Amino acid sequence: MKKALKIIGIFILVCLIGLFALVSIFEDDIVALAKNTANRQLDAELAYSDADLSLFRSFPKTSLQIENLSLVNKKAVFDGDTVIFAKKLELIMPLSALFSSGQIAINKVAISEATVHITIDSLGNANYDIAKENTSENDDSAEPSSGFTFSLEGYSIENSTVIYQDEASKTDLLLENVNHTGKGDLSAIEGSLDTHTDALVSFEFDEVNYLDKNSVKLDAIIGLDLTNNKYTFLENEALVNQLPLVFNGFVQVNENDQEVDISFKTPSSDFKNFLAVIPAEYSKNLNGVQTSGDFTVDGSIKGKIDETYIPKLDINVASKNASFKYPDLPKSVQNININAQLKNETGISEDTYLNIEQLDFSIDQDRFTSSGKVSKLMENPTVDANLNGKINLANFCKAYPAASEKDLKGIITTNLSTHFDMDAIERERYERIKTTGEAEVNDFVYSSKDIVNPITISKAQITFNPQKVTLNKFDALSGKSDIKATGTLNNLFGFLFSDKDLRGNFDVSSNTFAVSDFMQQGDDAFSETEENGGKSKKTESLKIPGFLDCTINANANTVLYDNLTLKDVKGTLRLKDQKAMLSNVTSNLFDGQLALSGEVNTQKDTPSFNMSLDVNSFDIAQSFNGMELFQTLSPIAKAMQGKLNTTLKLSGNLDDSFGPVLNSISGDAFAEVLTSNINAANAPTLQALNSKLNFIDFSKLDLKGLKTTLSFADGKVNVKPFDLKYKDIAIKVGGSHGFDKSMDYRATFKVPAKYLGKEAANLIAQLNEEEKEQISVPLTANIGGSFGDPIITTDLTSAVTDLTNQIIEYKKQKAIDKGKDKLTDVLGNLLGGNDKTKDSITTKEEDKKDPVKDAAGNLLNNLFKKKKKKTDSVPKN
Repeated sequence: MKKALKIIGIFILVCLIGLFALVSIFEDDIVALAKNTANRQLDAELAYSDADLSLFRSFPKTSLQIENLSLVNKKAVFDGDTVIFAKKLELIMPLSALFSSGQIAINKVAISEATVHITIDSLGNANYDIAKENTSENDDSAEPSSGFTFSLEGYSIENSTVIYQDEASKTDLLLENVNHTGKGDLSAIEGSLDTHTDALVSFEFDEVNYLDKNSVKLDAIIGLDLTNNKYTFLENEALVNQLPLVFNGFVQVNENDQEVDISFKTPSSDFKNFLAVIPAEYSKNLNGVQTSGDFTVDGSIKGKIDETYIPKLDINVASKNASFKYPDLPKSVQNININAQLKNETGISEDTYLNIEQLDFSIDQDRFTSSGKVSKLMENPTVDANLNGKINLANFCKAYPAASEKDLKGIITTNLSTHFDMDAIERERYERIKTTGEAEVNDFVYSSKDIVNPITISKAQITFNPQKVTLNKFDALSGKSDIKATGTLNNLFGFLFSDKDLRGNFDVSSNTFAVSDFMQQGDDAFSETEENGGKSKKTESLKIPGFLDCTINANANTVLYDNLTLKDVKGTLRLKDQKAMLSNVTSNLFDGQLALSGEVNTQKDTPSFNMSLDVNSFDIAQSFNGMELFQTLSPIAKAMQGKLNTTLKLSGNLDDSFGPVLNSISGDAFAEVLTSNINAANAPTLQALNSKLNFIDFSKLDLKGLKTTLSFADGKVNVKPFDLKYKDIAIKVGGSHGFDKSMDYRATFKVPAKYLGKEAANLIAQLNEEEKEQISVPLTANIGGSFGDPIITTDLTSAVTDLTNQIIEYKKQKAIDKGKDKLTDVLGNLLGGNDKTKDSITTKEEDKKDPVKDAAGNLLNNLFKKKKKKTDSVPKN
């Protein structure tokens, strides 16, 4: 017995080893067969990263797992598009598949973490249409009998996504977190399939969002008639959000069309069903909600689907005298009446319409009523609606769970009638938009974590007429700011319904407008980052809304911006294409006047500006202390007191608080100092110069009438050389400094010799007072370092050398001039017959040593010799 068991054990072990060997032998063949079959029959490329064939995962069947499977379209229109990608695909096959020389039967398919992307372009081409036509007829080498057949007993899809985009019908369908299973014999001619599906569904048609991640669950037993391609719903229950629906009927696929006959209804009439269809994000938790009254949904979809027809629709929604109350809120919504129908009675898509005969509700004593009809839903939606009533937002928030981070208060009153069609809005044919009535908002308060201060609108009144929407009154407060506005809106419906720009013209006034009341503080905004394991500040800049196309004429008594106080601000602001264009903006600032024009552009990630500023009679001390840009104009800005004129043309980038990024600025400026006193103690640069140059007192420097030109580029301010005067010292200054307050300047002083002091005492001693006044020396001071820590170097040695050369040259010239004077005297005496000249030339010994006199004497002798020769040459008579 033991021997028999041992033999049996050895036999089993040999069989297992043989099976493992067979798996390793056939694994590559089976995978290659799958790949070749697909690539031969499809106009697409099938690829994968790994494959694994196992006997034990699904024993006694065989399991083939394929990882990172992709199917990529090769047709010209969609070449390169990935139609399907699956992280894992598992095929369950009978063990006999390993020994089959013909077709391999597939019993089960399991797909996980897949993405299916279906696209239909505007011409009707579909990216999933990848089957090759007449493959077996055109390819003689093809073997139809070899490959795979499907004898499915079940299939599953886990945690997958389906994307459907149809450009022709403007339809977008997104299924996320899809989990679907099906069990049944799909190879049978007749049978049934037991399915379970759950997913998040988003649906958009013609740019209108109807479902947004709504939870959908479906349990359905589907009868299969594969001979007639007919699929019948036998036992079915669906859950849309928390709204239950039961349905029955069938779908039959014919050669040229499809037939649909489906009816559905809610299994109960509790009004909670209505709340259940609202997305959970808005309806919150329905546990404990008290309801009264009924809510029913019933309908049918019946007819054929082809290129001309759609099924006829008859869907009804109704509720009468219903109410609901959330357990943690003090108020209830009462007297709810709903009567609406979605119908199509012809099967022509353009004839689909939605009729809302009644939609009313009450909260306390406030009643809101509405009715309307939307016709031509599939072609050119045309709206007829009436809105009438009052809503107290404070009561609304106490009856319905609005978003908790926002606090709404106020009363909205409406009395409106409107008629418009979407084509009129798209084409801006506003004469076809008929809207009349008015809306009023009183004591509206809005607060949120996204804004700095609550916004209170004490009163806003809007009148609607066919031509325009008029803002008759708008009074608001936020923080320290008050705003009053009137104006017109030219295409409110285009903005609301058709993604058009909001265009309008407004007159806005304010007694006090603080910019900080409307700007979120950047220091309070943080985002998590993995870098450095901590938090970092958000760097997203503020954006001017792209939908605004408005002109605002502004008038404000006081505008507070950062540490600036602007008075009597007037001007025009144009908002368009994410840009703010300013024109004719004037203000009183720093005891002077400011005029500016230009634009702020937020189209790119980094906002930028391009501005022209005209400054008239600014108080220098106030402006240089109040504006960082002005502080960068001069190293001695803080020491100057008086008045300033300047014109600046600047462009550059803005930071998150819309302040200029100094290192990015380029442009130029012209500055003129009207009157100015100097307080050298406030300027380290002047103090340093005072310590180096003792012949000048910079506190007495006169800058009145100073004019200079500046240019900005590459983080530097370049100053064109300009002239100054201190007493009888001429000064020329030029150079540049950086916005980092580094300096590179050169100041040249034309210094009279009398100021040079002990450095040139011996030289100056040779000059008389008149000579000291006449001789001046250029002295250069190089100014480096920074505004706060200047470094001064001078060329005093060169100045002394220059003075020495000037004195030598001056003495030499003086000697020559003196010699010329003596020569003139001698010639004068000779010609005048004065005998003293001879005596003065021949008798004074000291004169004989004077080189000038010697030169003059030689010159005279030569002159006389020449005359004598001439006389001697005359022939005798």
